[in-house]
Amino acid sequence: QEKIIIDPGIGFGKPSEVDLEIIRELDRFCSLGHPVLVGVSRKAFIGDLLDQSDPSKRLTGTIAATSVAVANGANLIRTHDVEEGKIAAKVGKALRRVSAESENRESAE
Repeated sequence: QEKIIIDPGIGFGKPSEVDLEIIRELDRFCSLGHPVLVGVSRKAFIGDLLDQSDPSKRLTGTIAATSVAVANGANLIRTHDVEEGKIAAKVGKALRRVSAESENRESAE
């Protein structure tokens, strides 16, 4: 059990809207009690959103999607661009922390 990592399978021929929904609902996967891995790097859904067919030109979208995925609970990321991915993950973690602190304050009131 301790060797299980959940990968919700972003990409793999699904419509872009499904990939976006997976990112939005990552907390559902996190609730299963295992680390969640996401691989949004240069994926087709980013190309669709940015109208960019060249995967090598999807870095900005990859950074944004990575930040949101980490903010929504992803513990691990797979990326082509390591330094940029680390920065995106750091921003996502900060957003997650602030969100959790806000929820804790609201529940205490």
